[in-house]
Amino acid sequence: MNDLLERLRGRGWRLTSQRRVVAEVLDGEHVHLTADEVHARAAERLPEISRATVYNTLGELVTLGEVIEVSTDGRAKRYDPNAHHPHQHLICTGCGAIRDVHPRGNPLADLPAEQRFGFAVSQAEVTYRGLCPDCCTG
Repeated sequence: MNDLLERLRGRGWRLTSQRRVVAEVLDGEHVHLTADEVHARAAERLPEISRATVYNTLGELVTLGEVIEVSTDGRAKRYDPNAHHPHQHLICTGCGAIRDVHPRGNPLADLPAEQRFGFAVSQAEVTYRGLCPDCCTG
């Protein structure tokens, strides 16, 4: 069973066949699928699943904090099930590929007190951008 399914079961979230298949599609490392990609993969397993059900389920998972919605420069939003493991993203500016990365250091600690302007900073998002190996050679 994947980590997302385990977390949802632990929360007592009702796992209908549609919800289960969406969670199964989101299983794996470096998963950053668009809603349309989730729907296409879910429909391979459960042909009757509707696009609206996939969108609604993804919205619920984001609201629950079990999936992260990743926006990348005007491209379609992507959904990352790696919500409980701190990480940043590496995004290819050519093809849009996304990888989870775990840089050393603490971005919260790297912001000097004088640049916090009195904010009680609780979160930092760092996004690395560049070209993936395929786009560099293509």
